Amino acid sequence: MGIITSQQLQNYYDIYRDKEVTYTKEVLRTLAVDPRQIYVKCNGAQWSCIINSTSFQMAKIIVGTKGGAYAAMAKKEPPPVSLRFYFTQQHDQPISFFVTGRITEISPYMSSSELAVITLTFTQRPPDDLIEKIGSMLEANSNAIRRKDERITITEDTKRRLNMSKDETIIFIQNVPRRCILRDISFSGAKVILLGIEKFIQGKDTILRIHFDEPDEIIQLPGHVVKTSPVEGRPEIIYACLQFDEANVPTSYRIRINSYLTTVRKNILNTVQQQQQQNSIQQAAPAQPAATQDNTAAASQDTAAPADAQPSTEAQAQQQSTPAEVPAQA
Repeated sequence: MGIITSQQLQNYYDIYRDKEVTYTKEVLRTLAVDPRQIYVKCNGAQWSCIINSTSFQMAKIIVGTKGGAYAAMAKKEPPPVSLRFYFTQQHDQPISFFVTGRITEISPYMSSSELAVITLTFTQRPPDDLIEKIGSMLEANSNAIRRKDERITITEDTKRRLNMSKDETIIFIQNVPRRCILRDISFSGAKVILLGIEKFIQGKDTILRIHFDEPDEIIQLPGHVVKTSPVEGRPEIIYACLQFDEANVPTSYRIRINSYLTTVRKNILNTVQQQQQQNSIQQAAPAQPAATQDNTAAASQDTAAPADAQPSTEAQAQQQSTPAEVPAQA
């Protein structure tokens, strides 16, 4: 993922401030949350808990009603509490921090008398790390619908930006593995080249595997073949267009596609702005020679003025020389 600017973080916070994210297994895996390291801290003690959901303004945790955490937080006037978040990173130190909040609601978990859901309302804006992780995931899910048909042609440059190790991969057609080459990918599908006969591949169920780096992972994308066409001059090789099963597309894949498309869009906007600035400078540039001509004309007039005054100086010299010649005549 690229570098997130402070403006982008503010946009995430403003747009998704009230959006509640439930921590399913996929969300835990996508955000790289270690649930064993989630704690709630109260009155100088801390207890492990289950994180149920969060937004940028609150969190819901699940605790046992017979434990010390519930006893400390279920008081009539409960003290302030802090919730510890813990995110793992593949090639770096884990990220952990506490978010301070106050208890605003306690309710049974699914009508259970042994578990309770405690709502913590944050008393301050959460750290940027939490905003970045949740915001980028929510943005990717949103753009997966709005920009689902935008295709990314696989080239050396796009592979580098997508952190894709190679374009050669494996596709399972009716559970039979076949080698293929990626031609383009999108939120909703992909286009591959492979050996085969069109009528035996058209409409078949598929699972496409793509290997990504940073972090290192192999993403499996279930779907089916919606269109095939032969490669010109090579009847044994065909193009196969795949449509992914939208409900089973991993969120981590959406985040990678969204990060690439967002970066490309920003680069295009920056290029357009720079071009507009250059055009404005070039349009203003022709006015300078006219000003130079005016200055030159003014300078020539100033120069001409002493030239016009030169005869008067010579006349003064003649007047001064006349008295000197008079005594000589005498």
